[in-house]
Amino acid sequence: MGLPLMATAEAEVRSALERDVMELFDQFHERLAGYILSFGLAKHDAEDIVQETFFALFCHLQMERSRENLRGWIFRVAHNLALKRRTSNRRYESEADYVIEPLDPRPSAEDQVLFSQRRSRLLAVVDALPEQDQRCLYLRAEGLKYREIAQVLGISLGSVAQSLARSVGRLTRSEAR
Repeated sequence: MGLPLMATAEAEVRSALERDVMELFDQFHERLAGYILSFGLAKHDAEDIVQETFFALFCHLQMERSRENLRGWIFRVAHNLALKRRTSNRRYESEADYVIEPLDPRPSAEDQVLFSQRRSRLLAVVDALPEQDQRCLYLRAEGLKYREIAQVLGISLGSVAQSLARSVGRLTRSEAR
């Protein structure tokens, strides 16, 4: 009689874990895919990495590991997987194959032109930033705190602050022109 009850309890725990992971997936998968695409990976690679990240999250929670700062944990795992995938892809493809697909919200024609000009100017500034500055800026835009960014990228809190200050300064100067 004890075994069926134990199996039922395990099924309930697993169901609760699946529900928790699905809620986090619904909350973060689009933003996470956007972050992964910023590595210059193809859309299908980004989707694979999102899936791998949330599978890893399920395993992490199933082993009853820490639930503290799951948002930072999710972005850190995705960051590391994206770096690995980019390195792996570069072995087989040339740099010219990496294209980030622009988003088009379809405003009026005049707004589209103005948006396009501003976006091009800002993207040129962001592209000119060192890779670490780009990562810090993107993660901050995703709402991660400085300490979370430092953990995701494996750098000091001071480096995050300097990187973001430098990046925002360059973006602000480009807007003043």
